[in-house]
Amino acid sequence: MAEPMNPAPALLVVAAFSRHDEALGWARERLQHDYGPLAAASPLFSFRHTKYYETTMGPDLLKQLMAFEQLMGQEQLTAIKLHTNHLERELAETGQFAEPRPLNLDPGLLTLGKFLLATTKDQAHRIYLRDGIYAEVTLRFQDGGYEPWPWTYADYREPVVRAALKEFRDYYRRRLPADPG
Repeated sequence: MAEPMNPAPALLVVAAFSRHDEALGWARERLQHDYGPLAAASPLFSFRHTKYYETTMGPDLLKQLMAFEQLMGQEQLTAIKLHTNHLERELAETGQFAEPRPLNLDPGLLTLGKFLLATTKDQAHRIYLRDGIYAEVTLRFQDGGYEPWPWTYADYREPVVRAALKEFRDYYRRRLPADPG
């Protein structure tokens, strides 16, 4: 019988998007306060892949992925998603933006083999964690890069996102105490 083992800690990656530079700056500051310094960040890129968010967030959304220096236990993903949901509400409740949802924060965990996102939405390919939070393996690492699944969101298929995640993975590999493979 195989003995259960705790997985290696993972790299926390948070995708932030908004149409407001001020909201994105606020998110970076708050996330660094809560999760420590950034290790790296992707360039800002246009989030044009769906109109789903326009009614609550407005048009012309920009998105950025941020990776944090401190590695996280994989069991923390639910708590992190609940916290980022709280941060979204906190900023919305300030009333300083016209939109009801001026900021969207999507946390995920990066390991050597996959990039996992937390979500509140259930689908056939998602696993329930707890407290209304599900996890989805959004990308897999294969043949030297992150590759999409049929369900991978369009923005995570973008070269800028996959290149950033590859850079984050290189950082993560250097941070691991022993290279597991």
